[in-house]
Amino acid sequence: MTGARPLFGGIEAGGTKFVLAVGHSPTEILARHALPTRAPEATLRQTEAWFREQGPLAALGIASFGPAVVDRADGSWGHIATTPKPGWSGCDLAGHFARAFDVPVGFDTDVNGAALAESAFGAGRELASLAYVTVGTGIGGGLVVDGRALHGAAHPEMGHLFPRRHPADGEFEGICPAHGDCLEGLACGPAILQRWGASLSDLPDDHEAHAVIASYLGQLCHAIFAMTAAEIVVLGGGVMHTPGLLERTREAAARLDRGYLPGGARHAIVAPALGPNAGIAGAILLAQAARAENS
Repeated sequence: MTGARPLFGGIEAGGTKFVLAVGHSPTEILARHALPTRAPEATLRQTEAWFREQGPLAALGIASFGPAVVDRADGSWGHIATTPKPGWSGCDLAGHFARAFDVPVGFDTDVNGAALAESAFGAGRELASLAYVTVGTGIGGGLVVDGRALHGAAHPEMGHLFPRRHPADGEFEGICPAHGDCLEGLACGPAILQRWGASLSDLPDDHEAHAVIASYLGQLCHAIFAMTAAEIVVLGGGVMHTPGLLERTREAAARLDRGYLPGGARHAIVAPALGPNAGIAGAILLAQAARAENS
């Protein structure tokens, strides 16, 4: 740590890996580390050990995979809710690190963290509203309005709406363990692999899968614009690395809208300006906010 400047810790807790970082701000990260997401006890022990090597923390922020309990008034705040990931249901993420380091802890979903970072420093830094959607192992989304992530009864679950089925995709049952053929069950990376035998980026450019997935993501973006009036939707995650998918998704959303939405050209579908750093930058933001709330 340089001088008396506070050192903030951030955890982007993903279902596949934990990304850890320390820095003076979301744009001034000094060190980072990644480790695979194993059973909770081993993963939290390794995470704690890495942060102890970095120096005293002023606060820690966690941007976590979900479902997660993000309501501060809930006695289970900071816990992972019911999840298909073995062993993680009920894990007290925030409480573990608050006890380990005796510092303020901020906690939100990984997509809300990424949305906060893109809103503050990335694609939405000059806008009042932004939705961030990740399309990867699962599909999730967060919404930020005037610098604050949307929380209601819980956090948004944008990946679990039910899209109109594409004509070329009528037989696939979907893989979501809760809903079958919700958006996540149809368009996430594992769903693509299960029915076409390859990732989207490995399929030929003229393969029907590109139009099918773009159709589903276009429906999601149109729904976000129609229901929230968000100015932009930022599409991140591994599936979005597929060449041409962003453009196909824009075209699909435009076909659905037919020029109706009053936001017009103010609605845009874009790639993350922060790239893969959005989630960990959001975690550092959560740490800063937690320290401010407790000062």
